[in-house]
Amino acid sequence: MRGSAYGEIDPTDPRNAVITDLEYAPVNALGMVEYSTDIFILKPVDLERGNRRLIFDFNNRGQMRTGLLNDALLTNDPSTAKDAGTGFVMNLGYSIASCGWDFCAREFDEMKIDVPVATDDAKTITGPAYEYIVFDNNATIESQLVYSAASLDKSRAQLTIRELLDDEPVVVPDDAWDYCSPDGSAINLLPVGTPFRQSWIYEFKYTAKNPVVAGVGLAAVRDFVSFLRNSSTENGNPLYGYVDHTFSHSISQPSRLLNDFQRLGFNGDINDKCVLDGILSVTGAGSGDQVNFRFARTDTTERNRQNHLYPEGVFPFAHQVLTDHMTGKTSGRDERNLANDTCAKRFDINTSSEYWVKACSLLHTDTLGNDLPDPDNVRFYMVSGASHRVGDVTKRYGGQQFTNAVDPVPTERALLLALDAWVSNGTMPPSSRVPRASEGAVFAVPQTGSQTGIVPQAELGWPTIPEVTYTGLITTRYLLDFGEGFEAGIVTNIPPSVIGRPTYPNFVSKVDADGNEISGIRLPEVAAPIATTTGWALRRVGFGGDDGNEAEGQHIPFKATRAERIEAGDPRLSLEERYTDHSG
Repeated sequence: MRGSAYGEIDPTDPRNAVITDLEYAPVNALGMVEYSTDIFILKPVDLERGNRRLIFDFNNRGQMRTGLLNDALLTNDPSTAKDAGTGFVMNLGYSIASCGWDFCAREFDEMKIDVPVATDDAKTITGPAYEYIVFDNNATIESQLVYSAASLDKSRAQLTIRELLDDEPVVVPDDAWDYCSPDGSAINLLPVGTPFRQSWIYEFKYTAKNPVVAGVGLAAVRDFVSFLRNSSTENGNPLYGYVDHTFSHSISQPSRLLNDFQRLGFNGDINDKCVLDGILSVTGAGSGDQVNFRFARTDTTERNRQNHLYPEGVFPFAHQVLTDHMTGKTSGRDERNLANDTCAKRFDINTSSEYWVKACSLLHTDTLGNDLPDPDNVRFYMVSGASHRVGDVTKRYGGQQFTNAVDPVPTERALLLALDAWVSNGTMPPSSRVPRASEGAVFAVPQTGSQTGIVPQAELGWPTIPEVTYTGLITTRYLLDFGEGFEAGIVTNIPPSVIGRPTYPNFVSKVDADGNEISGIRLPEVAAPIATTTGWALRRVGFGGDDGNEAEGQHIPFKATRAERIEAGDPRLSLEERYTDHSG
């Protein structure tokens, strides 16, 4: 079932009042804020043969991802046997649903949502905006802005350029760039047709107009799932009476949204009933998705080289209610749902990448870097040696080494079953498997004035491998100053500076003599390796030098024979020295 749903929310309801700028959204004759969203429902033909469970697919940038659990190609219109892949989820009897929540999803086949624009008593709202711009090609000649400029006066904006992240930005003169659309929604370089320099970093600061009330997307998800589990067939619910338990599956961006979804209390519906019973959150780290700010944006994500200066990695990071030792603020991602007993049981699954590029250890430590006991309702798992994006061991994708193909999906499938058993039957889940400070994890060392830090090679245990560069590059989690209105969702200081700002401690797993991680869930590629696999990677010359290679990891093969290894000076044992034959 594909279609649209039309909803409305009460801006005076305290459950909705947390949505930034909701009071500035237009209302209908009943005083309600309206929205529309794309919806998708896939159910067993005979619901009596289903398992009475619903998986909500928190789509990523408008693209549903639960098909990955079936080893299927991604599609928003699964209608053939090929689209079902192995049928893993369907054979278990689950119904699957999704809806649009991301206002930045705009393509025809994406799951979209139409949310209102905020105005102040019919007056246009303006405010500071910031774009981090990188194109890993030499053919792009214009860059779209998320929000249109309030004025085409170039003196009210600034474009800068630099080659590497730690280089000093250089201002691009006003006569070397321009707005290239009448509404100020895109910029280009001059003369017209000049491409942006491949992999160089551009930053654009300007005054934007017409912020959308993006947090309405949180309410849309809440109300859609609540409708499917609680509303009757008289209201058009095709699943009525066949949903005993609800789960979510999310990968990357929507997992960060889920962190905000819980923090803002949206796992309780307008009747204070639980929305999601179980959450399978993949690669969200302890970050948010910036959805509930004025001039919100959902199109960015922080990694070693990019987007450090957006309000993604901000306290609270952990589920428990904690006090930030630097600010004195007390909060936790589960705080609101704890208050009305609507906390979901949750598995946070992350790869090695999230520890290197998103300071993921803060998800299960306090702000001083001390280990926290697991919450009663949450378990944490790291897929050792895996990267954020499943790569290809024959391709480099702008990096210095071949990319990492360790696939976390088999872990997701197993943990979905464990999560279901925990929710449905009370069967206790597997213990958390993550790096711990108390077990010898290695802390990052901040670099003064830099957006990133380093992990010392000796402390990590990283071997010196011929033709492999190790810099220890890692994301540093700063306490940034986004301006006085930040707690109310109004960002007035963007981009903030890291100069003189304090940092939160973050750490990664130590590695063994091969460079493979010790902590976490060691899949066969790591437990019985033929290569060193990492969750971090560096760019090659022409693509940003030794800066971080975003979502990629590395696949660094072992030499085939002892003689080849010795000739190369590789300290890692060869395949010949490890295994008698391919079967081990």
